[in-house]
This record gives sequence, C-alpha cells and structure tokens, in this order.
Amino acid sequence: MTIKVAINGYGNLGRAVERAVNAAGDMEAVAVFTRRDPKSLKTAGTPVYPLSQMADFKGKVDVCICCGGSATDLRTQGPAAVAYFNTVDSFDTHADIPAYFADMDAAAKKAGHAALISTGWDPGLFSIARTLTEAVLPDGYTQTFWGRGVSQGHSDAIRRIEGVEGAVQYTVPNPEAMRAVESGENPQLTTADKHTRLCYVVAASGADKERITREIKEMPKYFADYETTVNFISAEELARDHAGMPHGGEVIRVGHTREGIKHLARFQLQLDSNPDFTGSMVAASARALVRLHEHGHRGAASVLDLPPAWYSPSSPQQLRAQLL
Repeated sequence: MTIKVAINGYGNLGRAVERAVNAAGDMEAVAVFTRRDPKSLKTAGTPVYPLSQMADFKGKVDVCICCGGSATDLRTQGPAAVAYFNTVDSFDTHADIPAYFADMDAAAKKAGHAALISTGWDPGLFSIARTLTEAVLPDGYTQTFWGRGVSQGHSDAIRRIEGVEGAVQYTVPNPEAMRAVESGENPQLTTADKHTRLCYVVAASGADKERITREIKEMPKYFADYETTVNFISAEELARDHAGMPHGGEVIRVGHTREGIKHLARFQLQLDSNPDFTGSMVAASARALVRLHEHGHRGAASVLDLPPAWYSPSSPQQLRAQLL
C-alpha cells in the first residue's frame, strides 16, 4: 500500500516533510496546500493547490501533515484539516497541549477521522524517552535540556510580531544546571535555571524596537519565564550568520533501585537541521497514524499511545529479526 500524503503549509517544515515523504518507499506526496499564490511555490515535484481546494481532496488522501506554527497556525489549521482527513502535526507549545488535544479530539471524532498531535522530537521522541525512563526508574527525577540550537516555534513566534521582518531564536542550555542533574543531587531547577534564550531580530524600517523587545520578553509560554536577550541585526547579517538551523537536546533520568544504587539514563539528539529531523519524524508518524486509523481509532492521539513498530515501514517479522 502506498500512503497518499498531503502537506498543509510549505515553509521550512513543509519542505522537509516533502523530502522525507519522497525518500520513503511506501509514501507519495500528492498535494501541497498553501495560503500563498500556488504559482509562487517551487516544490520538489508535488502539485500545489490553494487552501480553498482542500475539501476537493477528501477521500483521495490517507493523511494530511499540518506544517503550520504552534503559536497561531495550528490551533485553527489542525481542526480545519481534520474535518477532511486524518492529520498529523508537530504542535509544540507544551503548556497548551492538553487544550489542543481536546480541540483535535472533538473535531476528529465529529469527522470520523484520527489526529496524531505533537509528533516532533520534543514533544515527540523526548516524550517517549521521558515516559519509558520514568516507568523503568520510578524512584528518581527527570530533566530535559534543549540546545544549543534554533527553535523553529520560538523563531516563528517572534516573526509574527508587528514590525519584525526576520528572526531566529537560539535556546541555550545552562551547563552548570546539567552537571548538577547528572551528579544525582536532584536540584530544584526553575525554567530560567536550565536555559536562556538568545534572539536575533531584523526590524522593519521605522519599527519601534523597544516595543518589539518588550513583546518578545513578555510573551507568555515562549519567553516570559526565561532570561531573554534580544539583538537587532540587518537582513544581510541574518542571512549570512544565521541561515543554518541546528538544534538538539537531551533527556536525563536519574533514579535509584535501592539505597546507594544510582542509575542514569540519557537520550540525546544532535541535529544539523531542526526542520529536516522534525520533518522525518512527522513523516514516520504519518505512517503510524494510518495504522492507528486502520485499527479503528477515531479522535486524537499522541506518540505515547502508539506501538513503536507502527512508525516503521518494516514488517513485524523483520523488526523482530533485525532490531529486537
């Protein structure tokens, strides 16, 4: 069976998803939906259609991968798309996941579809690592560190501020906090203790930079809880010095199985390209979603609800022989 995939949005993530789908032997990208003029997009071969034609593909697509940003896009894009298709997204505003799940669950059940949310690497792979290590080591503590690297969600949130023409945000981990976690001290760390946020912003001519800085630093769920530095640079500097999108991070679980016996479990990612890796994870999740739907699920689900084997193109027999 070839899984027919539609891509909803064609920014950095949408392009990465197209590459991942094209590289998969069991998938085919059949449509890109966009709010922009379709003639303005140059894809890797996938036909482009205006968002207004999405309904025309109902029944012709196995899964629609929604590639909008979490700050504003996905809260409306997700429920709108799941009315026509099974959907996958990488919604990554951790504090809003329960509310977003509820919205998607209601919309998907109403339409008779399945929706797999928050399928990137955090939330996503890191969520799986946290769940498994906490189950194995119940007497312990978990800390997650991100970076140093470019956060797509935070960069997108800055770019949506009035007067901002371009922006990139780096998440920077605190090495002292990481060492304290690894030592087994069980440090009580606040959000600000673990990370700082470093922003490079291109402001429009005549824009109020003080207002932009204030809006960034006071943005709830993105910057308000962190030590945040805002630097204004030119468009040329942004293109020259900040074109790459590396990222990474790690989940650390420290636990005890009896007095004096300590264990440390670590899951780490080092990514040359945040969107490329996220796109690959989302594409694999599309495969898992199709299997979830085939098993009769209707409504929303997360990566924690699915068997790992469903993400793989290999058969259960192959997985048992090669990876078990």
